Amino acid sequence: MKEIILCKLGEIVLKGLNRKSFEQKLLSNLRHSLYPLGNYRVWCAQSTVYVEAADENADMDAAYEAAKKVFGIIKLSRAAACEKDKDAITALAREYLHDALMSARSFKVETKRSDKRFPMTSIELSQYVGGELAEAYPHLRVDMHEPELIVNLEVRDVAAYVHTAAEDGAGGMPVGSNGVAVSLLSGGIDSPVSTYMIARRGVRLVPVHFFSFPYTSEAAKEKVIELARLLTPYCGKMCLLVVPFTHIQEEIRDKCPEEYFTLIMRRFMMRIAQAIAADQGARAIVTGENLGQVASQTMEAMASTQSVISLPVLQPLIGMDKEEIIRFARRIGTFETSILPYEDCCTVFTPRHPKTHPKLEEVARAESAMDVGALVAEALAGVERVQVGR
Repeated sequence: MKEIILCKLGEIVLKGLNRKSFEQKLLSNLRHSLYPLGNYRVWCAQSTVYVEAADENADMDAAYEAAKKVFGIIKLSRAAACEKDKDAITALAREYLHDALMSARSFKVETKRSDKRFPMTSIELSQYVGGELAEAYPHLRVDMHEPELIVNLEVRDVAAYVHTAAEDGAGGMPVGSNGVAVSLLSGGIDSPVSTYMIARRGVRLVPVHFFSFPYTSEAAKEKVIELARLLTPYCGKMCLLVVPFTHIQEEIRDKCPEEYFTLIMRRFMMRIAQAIAADQGARAIVTGENLGQVASQTMEAMASTQSVISLPVLQPLIGMDKEEIIRFARRIGTFETSILPYEDCCTVFTPRHPKTHPKLEEVARAESAMDVGALVAEALAGVERVQVGR
């Protein structure tokens, strides 16, 4: 009995003449995810990606879990294949699904027949296999509306397949199919979620972290590296860029009015992120900002910080509440790391009374005491590169 993983394509099927390029990107990403787990044959036909073990050392359990995290796949299931014959299909269903059939109390059979040369219609094959299974498992009751078990049959060009209900995949678009963006990655809850959400739209990400040693510890930096590593099953391998930010924050503290500390700090982050984007071929900057969550995330404050750059700023969390973001962080596995008690640079020199509705000209005047260009150049010269993922 040959087991195979069937991965159903999501939005890719809506593409037109460029659909092939999206499929090829998905296959490349999937093969990369599976490479450490063994040898697999991976191919695409009829809006389905097939993953098959190429030798006995390939770990199909691990491959299935890895495929769940590859963007572009909307549903997936483990299936067994056989020749396209009604009795062979029935025998395979009895063998492959025996445990599930024994433990269920009701069932139905659903068939999809993409190979129209097969001599039976979908309904006819469902009725035939369903009748045979009902006879072989007399404890089972046929329930067409709310069955405990659905036996899925697919008759495709190459073979027939048997499986139970498909599971949800990661959805979205294949990473790398929609360009490159710089993502500001702090040690908090929000930015890993925003990074995940933009990667899900097919964007390859360059994560950037601002590090203020000794005000923030090496443990804080390691925490961010771990967050980036936790994102790589979804985002693919990444190079985390760690920007030295201590001198900039000390200059802000010494030369700027206290109520503008956070705003000016974020303006520097944006300038540096845009310079990195130009070097990396990125076309946008991703942030975890959430409207009204903190003082620097009012509309006026965000307008002030974004006014120093020309690239678009993508803010996928902008309308979510904190509980939604936390649920998302738990789902993708970053929450427990995000709440480790190591603070990032945003907590350094926090103003007692931050300006929440700043005027742009006032902010520009407040930072005019510093040599902005020199400070940005100094930070860029000291960037540390950390490779994460395979």
